[in-house]
Amino acid sequence: MPMIRETIVTTTGADGRPHLAPLGVTVEDGPDGERFVLAPFRPSRTLDNLLARRCAVVNHTDDVRVFAGCISGRRRDWPTVPAERVDAPRLADCLAHEEITVVELLDDPVRPRFLCRTVHAAAHAPFRGFNRAQAAVIEAAILVSRLHLLPADKIAREIDYLSIAIAKTAGPPEREAWDWLVERIAAHRDTEAS
Repeated sequence: MPMIRETIVTTTGADGRPHLAPLGVTVEDGPDGERFVLAPFRPSRTLDNLLARRCAVVNHTDDVRVFAGCISGRRRDWPTVPAERVDAPRLADCLAHEEITVVELLDDPVRPRFLCRTVHAAAHAPFRGFNRAQAAVIEAAILVSRLHLLPADKIAREIDYLSIAIAKTAGPPEREAWDWLVERIAAHRDTEAS
């Protein structure tokens, strides 16, 4: 059964600059074992970079500010370092990362699927799990990435529910991330109203 992991995918642009994007990466069984499937929407810089460079790094982090910062546009300049075997950087402070190369492209007018294999993996620090506030921030980041697709009342209901976990278990990093996302939702609502 395929599983989706919420990750930060790093790629390199044509200009050589790193690009970070939160992306739910599907993990499934392939002919040679486990493989990653990346399916960025059109248009996106991640898609352009994957087409051009045919590689990426899947980063695992418990710093939910990276998800919220990228999605809200509040911060995209997270420190990166060169990867070992691919032409894409990795997050400097990730818990683990997998360097992947594209094996096959299944084209689609909305969301192409890149079937990838891991060429290098490393663990940098233990993952002790997400607390409820961290999980709420990731869920809110997914909602914000779909503001243009979902009805406003659904987003409001989901955010109201997720805010319970923020109120009960968030520390300063989670509150900062949450605030970025709530501000992005409010800005979208204001744009829609005008």
